[in-house]
Amino acid sequence: MAQKGVELDRETFSCSICLDLLKDPVTINCGHSYCMNCIKSHWDEEDRKYIYSCPQCRQSFTPRPVLVKSTMLADLVEELKKTGLQAAPADHCYAGAEDVACDVCTGRKLKAYKSCLQCLISYCEKHLQLHFESPAFEKHKLVEPSKKLQENVCSRHDEVMKIFCRTDQQLICYLCLMDEHKGHDTVSAAAERTEGQKKLERSRQTIQQRIQDREKDVKLLQQQAEAIDQSADKAVEDSEKIFTELIRLLEKRSSDVKQQVRSQQKREESRVRELQEELEQEITELKREDAELKKLSHTEDHNQFLHNYPSLSPLSQSTSSIHISPLSCFEDVTAAVSEVRDKLQDVLREKRTNVSLTGTEVDVLLPQPEPKTRAGFLKYSREITLDPNTVNKYLILSEGNRKASSTLQQHSYSSHPDRFTDWVQVLSRESLTGRCYWEVERRGLGVYVAVAYKNISRAGGSDECVFGENDKSWVIDCYNNSYTFWSNKVQTPVSGPESSRVGVYLDHSAGILSFYSVSETMTLLHRVQTTFTQPLYAGLRFSYFGDSAELCKLK
Repeated sequence: MAQKGVELDRETFSCSICLDLLKDPVTINCGHSYCMNCIKSHWDEEDRKYIYSCPQCRQSFTPRPVLVKSTMLADLVEELKKTGLQAAPADHCYAGAEDVACDVCTGRKLKAYKSCLQCLISYCEKHLQLHFESPAFEKHKLVEPSKKLQENVCSRHDEVMKIFCRTDQQLICYLCLMDEHKGHDTVSAAAERTEGQKKLERSRQTIQQRIQDREKDVKLLQQQAEAIDQSADKAVEDSEKIFTELIRLLEKRSSDVKQQVRSQQKREESRVRELQEELEQEITELKREDAELKKLSHTEDHNQFLHNYPSLSPLSQSTSSIHISPLSCFEDVTAAVSEVRDKLQDVLREKRTNVSLTGTEVDVLLPQPEPKTRAGFLKYSREITLDPNTVNKYLILSEGNRKASSTLQQHSYSSHPDRFTDWVQVLSRESLTGRCYWEVERRGLGVYVAVAYKNISRAGGSDECVFGENDKSWVIDCYNNSYTFWSNKVQTPVSGPESSRVGVYLDHSAGILSFYSVSETMTLLHRVQTTFTQPLYAGLRFSYFGDSAELCKLK
């Protein structure tokens, strides 16, 4: 315990500039103490600035303070020398088997404090002082203690290797340069280290970017898993509500539907978890590689850096980031059960009580191809009706809410937050997700066939309410048998054959929305490729009184 006290005293009465015991100690205005010569040398370097600062607290003084030897400190230092300075260092200061030992110490060696790349010698703190005190060592490169200093020496010429031969990709000394490496492409080891460091940093940037990309992918997969749960829960809830309206004979079918949804949910969650685990494993490996590169980048010894850098494994090729589209795979279950309810008698007689989940698979990576024929599109046809709560007061609905007609007369509809107050337009009651197809039969000069998010604004005459003038809607303007596509105020001229019927195909998960001119054949008018973040709704908008449009029955 006494020895530990000596060590603490030595540190207390040491100069923070030369790290030795105070010689001719002086205390400057801020209260810190230094060797007189040390602080003088420090301030001599600051003479041209005319501002003098404390090396520890950085407090500045103007003019230069007058230095006076501290008699009390000098006496204390002398007393410390007499009582304990020559005592042996504590055991923890001696070099052990795993430590780098001082090459200068005789007898039992102390731990090295620094290694010199010029001297190729490791020094304890005491024997290192000459490097700080003598100008002859000013340009020597000191690094953390290393046991591998001799690897910097040429085994053939016994000279320090300070040159890198790019031709042979190895370190050499100046004698090698004049001998077997004469005429080769050579640079200094420091220059090659600088170049290697740049490449290393680029590799780290690539890894860090890949980590960020994979973390984003993991987050998307987590959102996908949550969406699967929400969609599955809603499908089960809706199915149960519908089945409660049926007689006892349908109770078993309700259980079957629930089981199918849950089974599909588990399969899809399993797929997502597998992808998530793969990405998390890749992130872990990338972080490990990044840590190795970071450790190497902090190596102060150029030669050690160049010895180790070529041995690093090259980065593996990155797979492209996955693309996740909003999920809506279970809503078809509700639609199928609704159809069962509406056609109960036929279903029971023909034993068509199986509600299939075919086509509800979550397409995480690969979108399904768009149909090529009208028959192919009709497989995805949806029976859509218009929502009376959204209809503008200059529109009237008919044909079971499938047809909308614009009129000169205002209609007294009740106030509703979903109603379009200024623009003559209407949205469907049903939400559209998955793959859907519907057709619109139009009459008149100015009919717009649209799709929009439910959260499109309703009140007022701003662009936020009108189809095609915001980022929440997409529309084909059918004006006098010519076509224009609108979205987010961007107008795109479209060419196509004249037809009174427009077909609309939606693949929600793939982000595909296509408009077709439908007659004896189908002609693509315009296709949108984007990412849909919410369910969509079919919409109709009118420019002239007397125009009408009907959502066609396709089954």
